Amino acid sequence: MKYVLVTGGVVSGLGKGVTASSIGLLLKACGLRVTSIKIDPYLNTDAGTMSPVEHGEVFVLDDGGEVDLDLGNYERFLDIKLTRDNNITTGKIYQDVIDRERRGDYLGKTVQVVPHITDAIQEWIERVAQIPVDGESGPADVCVIELGGTIGDIESMPFIEALGQFSYRVGSDNFCLIHVSLVPVLNVVGEQKTKPTQHSVRGLRCLGLTPHLIACRSTTALEENVKTKVSQFCHVQKENIITLYDVSNIWHIPLLLRDQKAHEAIFKVLNLQGLTREPELEEWTSRAEICDMLHEPVRIAMVGKYTRLSDAYLSVIKALVHASVARGKKLFVDWVSAGDLEDATAKENPDAYKAAWKLLKGADGVLVPGGFGDRGVQGKILAAKYAREKRIPFLGICLGMQIAVIEFARSVLGLKDANSTEFDPNTKNPCVIFMPEGSTTHMGATMRLGSRRTYFQSTECKSAKLYGNKRFIDERHRHRYEVNPEMVARLENAGLSFTGKDETGQRMEIVELRNHPYFIGVQFHPEFKSRPGKPSALFIGTSAAACGQLDAFIQGSESKRNIPNGPANDMSQRHISYGASNDMPQRNIPNGASNHMFQAACGQLESFFQGSETKRNVPNGAAKAYQNGAAAKLANRPQDGAYSIFNGMHL
Repeated sequence: MKYVLVTGGVVSGLGKGVTASSIGLLLKACGLRVTSIKIDPYLNTDAGTMSPVEHGEVFVLDDGGEVDLDLGNYERFLDIKLTRDNNITTGKIYQDVIDRERRGDYLGKTVQVVPHITDAIQEWIERVAQIPVDGESGPADVCVIELGGTIGDIESMPFIEALGQFSYRVGSDNFCLIHVSLVPVLNVVGEQKTKPTQHSVRGLRCLGLTPHLIACRSTTALEENVKTKVSQFCHVQKENIITLYDVSNIWHIPLLLRDQKAHEAIFKVLNLQGLTREPELEEWTSRAEICDMLHEPVRIAMVGKYTRLSDAYLSVIKALVHASVARGKKLFVDWVSAGDLEDATAKENPDAYKAAWKLLKGADGVLVPGGFGDRGVQGKILAAKYAREKRIPFLGICLGMQIAVIEFARSVLGLKDANSTEFDPNTKNPCVIFMPEGSTTHMGATMRLGSRRTYFQSTECKSAKLYGNKRFIDERHRHRYEVNPEMVARLENAGLSFTGKDETGQRMEIVELRNHPYFIGVQFHPEFKSRPGKPSALFIGTSAAACGQLDAFIQGSESKRNIPNGPANDMSQRHISYGASNDMPQRNIPNGASNHMFQAACGQLESFFQGSETKRNVPNGAAKAYQNGAAAKLANRPQDGAYSIFNGMHL
């Protein structure tokens, strides 16, 4: 087993997770099997009880593990399925050591950080690295380990000591360290400064770790003299100084690494030269280039509670990107704070109220993601009501599904006090109730978590068609409340259809509104299994509906799935440069792509190149809001949006 460790210095938020994911993808493209481990030095056992505002979204795995959002990046880039043990925390390690001490495993010895904690860390890494995550038997060839936090943090010291010991334990031919650091540009002098990176590497060396490669984050490509300086002062060969400058979307990062021969430097350290092939990233390259060329907008209003931190809904955003690119559309997400839609805000802050409603009314589709707590719930209900009455495409996820049911009960059934027992334990009309098996005393790992099976009740519903008319699907869950089965009959008689249920038939998984262009709510989280080349069925359905293409997409989906490999269009012959530096080589977009959704996107881009500039560049105030298959009234709204997902490396 070969190990690649990714550490970070100077500041947090440099993109270690994206870098680690990109390194894994690059190694996989060279023919190696890759697995990943994320080390989080916090004391929490897992991320399940952490606020999204504190730490971003909680990513859920098939086995029910509630883990750091970086594991979502690993799964999306590498198309693998990780386990809860692939996320190591201080809490897990200390709990493991304490349990051993209580059992008497240490035979009366004094339990200390060294060697007991450090040994436990090394044993955990070796054990988890052997777990297959790509659907094949046997362990992977390479394990990419990301150490969270920044070099010098007190809480990460035991892990740094353990990893220093680990490098000797596995041998120098089996351990490669890549340090991600910052090379800032001060506006006063206008030159790239290397001192932060020098001090970061010096601190790393003082702790017993020596980097083999340095990945320098900067706004532009590193100048040659800057590379030379970093090499000299950090004792790393110049060809092993990698520049990761700001790009239009993060799909370019693996290509930056490839073009700078990062894989060859890694193979030299790991003694893998001559045992691998050149990286095959043709489809990935084409997707990254196509993503940059999209012009026709699709606007989705994200009505949530944590809209000031996009990482709180990271997987939802990624799934929207995957779907929009597959449909040949440029995604704009309009962040709508649910509380700003409520009547109370109209009195307290009328400007925020008007702005929120303007964004909602200007969107092509509405998405209400999952969440907990009663703050903003009334605003989410109003958003669902607006989408239902105005026939705007709507997707509700987890809590989003529940509030859609509550809104329907209030507005259509006339049950004005209909509610969830989460928000009103004494409601006389509980549409959503606490699940019987849930715990009322413990929060962590007590929800209905992980992959669960949903059975379609009809093949004629939109959700079943989007999933390819399968009899059942497996999606990931994270909830402790569910639709009250005692109210299902009344709701269905009034026009709702519960088109997906669990194996018992008593737990509602999918709800659709009859006689609506696209109104779907799901109890599960489809965003967690979306991949760049394999968009989530429901997200691509939402994107298609928002573009007015749902019927055509459903009717043509079978033929699209069977498109053979071959030239997608004349765009395959174009030479496109993506880098900010003239030193970076240009790349050819290859002929064809294996994924049918991706080929469809290529086909749609043909019209962009043939069309006029006025069609490609939609002016402010001239975008169309769509219902299913028909253009609605023109909406005046800016095209730069509240947040464009294609800006910056943080996509």
